[in-house]
Amino acid sequence: MHNNHRTYACPFFSNASRYDEDSLYDGYRTYQCPYIPFEDELDDYSRSNSPQMQNCNEGPIALKDYGPRPYVVNINEATIQNKNFRTALWTGEHLQVTLMSINVGDDIGLEIHPDVDQFIRVEQGQGMVKMGKNKNRLDFQAMVQDEYAIMIPAGTWHNIMNTGNEPLKVYSIYAPPHHPRGTVQVTKPAE
Repeated sequence: MHNNHRTYACPFFSNASRYDEDSLYDGYRTYQCPYIPFEDELDDYSRSNSPQMQNCNEGPIALKDYGPRPYVVNINEATIQNKNFRTALWTGEHLQVTLMSINVGDDIGLEIHPDVDQFIRVEQGQGMVKMGKNKNRLDFQAMVQDEYAIMIPAGTWHNIMNTGNEPLKVYSIYAPPHHPRGTVQVTKPAE
């Protein structure tokens, strides 16, 4: 199938009609990096609610909660850049993305989310994940490393330990959101 759409290094799509002579479909706008607003977006509302483009150019990513606005980021770079135990990167109504850095020999801490499914992806380091229906019987165990993903069903006890020799850098997706919007925990909370 032939695609007449232009592709850019950092695409962002927003539901707004705009005719593009080179495109057969006018249902979406394609924002280039760095983000430059269209003329009709220059009112005060659009300036304060404009799409956020991140890491389209070189340089550090401002790690803060960008939700619930549309947002694009190099998640690998943001995750590796994060030095906090937990940083909320995006919090929406139905989903949340957090970045985590677990120190050598440390862990996330045994926890359960009764009504929240969780996805965790390892971007750097290695560790061990343990899960189970009973906190005294974690009968599921697996080693994880760069590029591994962990799916944790709601109501499952779980813990991830850093077994490597560098910080374990992961990002986590909660559905629905689990932490308050804007959460930043510099160090692991006391148990």
